[in-house]
Amino acid sequence: MRIAHFSDLHYGSRTLAEADRCFGAAIDRAAALSVDAAVISGDATDHALDLHAPAARRLVAQVRRLADHCPVLLLQGTYSHEPPGTLGIFRALGGRHPIHVSEGIGQVVLTRGRGWQRCPDWRFEVLPRDAVAVFSCLPTVNKAELAAAVGAVDAAQAVGEHLERLLAGWAPSHRLARERGLPTIGVSHGTVFGCVSEHGVPMAGFDHEFTTGALFAAEAQAFMLGHIHRHQAWCRQGDRGKQLIAYPGSIGRFHYGEEGEKGFLVWEVGADDARCTLEATPARRTIDIVFEGRPDLDLLRDAIARQDVTGASVRVRWTVADEDRGAVDREAIQRMLVGAAEAKLEGRIVPVVRTRAAGISQLPHLEDKLRAWAKVAEVRPEPLLACMAALDHAQPEVIAARLIGSDTDSTPSTRHVLPESLSELV
Repeated sequence: MRIAHFSDLHYGSRTLAEADRCFGAAIDRAAALSVDAAVISGDATDHALDLHAPAARRLVAQVRRLADHCPVLLLQGTYSHEPPGTLGIFRALGGRHPIHVSEGIGQVVLTRGRGWQRCPDWRFEVLPRDAVAVFSCLPTVNKAELAAAVGAVDAAQAVGEHLERLLAGWAPSHRLARERGLPTIGVSHGTVFGCVSEHGVPMAGFDHEFTTGALFAAEAQAFMLGHIHRHQAWCRQGDRGKQLIAYPGSIGRFHYGEEGEKGFLVWEVGADDARCTLEATPARRTIDIVFEGRPDLDLLRDAIARQDVTGASVRVRWTVADEDRGAVDREAIQRMLVGAAEAKLEGRIVPVVRTRAAGISQLPHLEDKLRAWAKVAEVRPEPLLACMAALDHAQPEVIAARLIGSDTDSTPSTRHVLPESLSELV
């Protein structure tokens, strides 16, 4: 059986252009490959959407277009992205083929008539006669809710134990299907221990987490996962044939710095074998140019020439002190990025931190305050004290004459710079 596996479409107001371009191209490719069914394994939306929102209208239209080609299974994703109830509208789309929305734990079979038949319980004890494939669905489980009740450590252990028992409990149904020569597919949305994010960072979070051993113990030939935005896979060959676990990653590139190709998976699943290939989508190119200090326009020009920013989304980042924020020529940077599809300028301002000497305002004499300030500022107080003495006793004309003649003056005691503000001493 050939199955198109999409995930993490993240339709929203901010992501609409990227999501719709990539998902639309993926549907075209899936139709060209004549897939038998399609799976969307969670996070079809980026957040709660009003039905009249452009992102909602486009998502509904694209899923309907997919359902006109083949049966579709949609899985509930992360609650913060896809609030419970969001997917209910897809049950009423009325495409050429049915759409099954999985919002709870359970099994469903695809029938010879290309329809979906849901198990009334959490698993099949006897498979329907006209079944052609078995799908075991595990929507997102929010560990945060359990953590609030029993604590984070206990929640992780409790969720892990329940998931292991649940997955192992599906194994008998999958054995029955394998005996009849039927493909077996698990579908879920969560984190595999040891997986890596789209930014190359090991993942951990408040959504449920699996071990590969627990997933393989379900004895499904294919386990189609969502939630992680980077394509990755795990394979095991044994007495149950070839088993494969895989994330397709997000359909498009929604953040800067994402590594790897974007796309969807085309699976070939049999009774004792599974394999998949990543089909790339026309995801946007992103380029990060980072300066530790103020942007150097010459270096920026070189970076632009090396990386070809034409049509790409470019982010320029820098870090400057608070007093230098006005020295960054944003307009010049924008002009240099005129060929980019998007130019995002992000400046990080480091505030000036001033340190006061404890009790400085209580000292009786200005000389004592200056010595306390010099200690905090880690400078020698003697030159500053000499300058103060000169201000007290010398005439302004004498001080000016000494400064003007400082190149030949052999007594440079009055040439030291005074504190930036005398208010620092009081």
